[in-house]
Amino acid sequence: MPTENEFKSQLESLLFIAEAPVTIPALAKALEASAEQVEQSLAELKQDYKARGIRLQRVRDKVQLVSAPEAAAIIQKFLGLDGAGHLSNAALETLAIIAYRQPLTRPSVEAIRGVNCDGVIHTLLTRNLIQEAGRQEVAGRPILYTTTFEFLQNFGLRDLEDLPALAEEAEEVMQEKLELLAQNLKEA
Repeated sequence: MPTENEFKSQLESLLFIAEAPVTIPALAKALEASAEQVEQSLAELKQDYKARGIRLQRVRDKVQLVSAPEAAAIIQKFLGLDGAGHLSNAALETLAIIAYRQPLTRPSVEAIRGVNCDGVIHTLLTRNLIQEAGRQEVAGRPILYTTTFEFLQNFGLRDLEDLPALAEEAEEVMQEKLELLAQNLKEA
């Protein structure tokens, strides 16, 4: 049985070599440990990384090692990236709506924005900032969208809880428009 430090080191090694976000159960299985042991070591690693150039990023039950957001400029320079590919205001607005209200359907986004979002949704999918996350169990079974790990990385967030608080007025407007959409769907 490995010591606590050895276990944490083994966990860190698995996260380092993982090509994509990995689930807690997969880590527990590989380490022949409980999910609770993995969670405890992840919490310790997260604390350890606060003063380092890497971070532990988490969405639901998946985790991944990423570079620190504050190192973005130097990393872009090192990799020769020009920072091109900025999102339009429409794409940023759509992305924000999905981030705060996920999972969300395209018709729901359109009800909030008041315009067709087909092109913007396609752009966000292409850039891997959002992903399909199933279908809503209503007539027509519209696709549900959520944000991705790339979204977190691009915006320097460790997890969705790092999103800034939404202004109360914006939350009320979104809720009113979603309720209106639900009412219209019931009447149709």
